[in-house]
Amino acid sequence: MAHAIKIRALRTEDRDAWAEMWRDYLAFYETTVPEAIYATTFSRLIGDDPQDFSCFVAEQDRKLVGLTHFLFHRHAWKVEQVCYLQDLYARPETRGTGVGRALIQAVYDQADRKGAPSVYWLTQEFNHTARQLYDRIGTLTPFVKYNRS
Repeated sequence: MAHAIKIRALRTEDRDAWAEMWRDYLAFYETTVPEAIYATTFSRLIGDDPQDFSCFVAEQDRKLVGLTHFLFHRHAWKVEQVCYLQDLYARPETRGTGVGRALIQAVYDQADRKGAPSVYWLTQEFNHTARQLYDRIGTLTPFVKYNRS
């Protein structure tokens, strides 16, 4: 029987497992980034600059099985900061076991501790598996995203 899911902050010794999961996450979205981005992103994630992204990982049976990257930032329509949950990944063999929900809840809890009641994220329309979870724990908005041409 598997042990409980433990959510914790990313640590220096997690580098290889984190990189493997993030690589798989990026592959799902049909993209890659240069190795220099892995080094820079990991350094920021374990750093202490409050303007950088943070990372929680899900650990089960002493193995990392999920990750989430999130960022607190100012918002022109609010006094308090808001939290952007950029990346969420659970290893395929753990999907449906509560890993994603636990990681999102950890971000919600951190947002509450920081006085940032608004947490938001984006996903692609075709991400049906994740959207089953998101539809239960979040509210779908009518916003459409544009990128610079």
